Amino acid sequence: MKRYALALDLVDDEKLIAEYEAYHKAIWPEIEESIRSAGILNMEIYRVANRLFMVMEVADDFSFEAKAKADESNPKVQEWEVLMWKYQQALPTAKHGEKWLMMEKIFQLNS
Repeated sequence: MKRYALALDLVDDEKLIAEYEAYHKAIWPEIEESIRSAGILNMEIYRVANRLFMVMEVADDFSFEAKAKADESNPKVQEWEVLMWKYQQALPTAKHGEKWLMMEKIFQLNS
């Protein structure tokens, strides 16, 4: 199993942040299926102010590229992604079109 940490910002608006959280308390079944079928075993998202931090635990054969390709051909995932952009904003260091950015692990207590 591998673990990845990613970050993203939300639009800094309390009402929009509350809506975003509401969507994530009951994600669409098609979105959950796309996550699980890609080999993502566990996913957690944390928030402080408008900053999001995601932890993904994935199967050894998980591929970001394969997940992206599957998502491109899934109309429901595309609908979700368009909807989520209403609430999300790229980190200042993101390239055009990038959402979640991979974080670099800089410390681990037990190695």
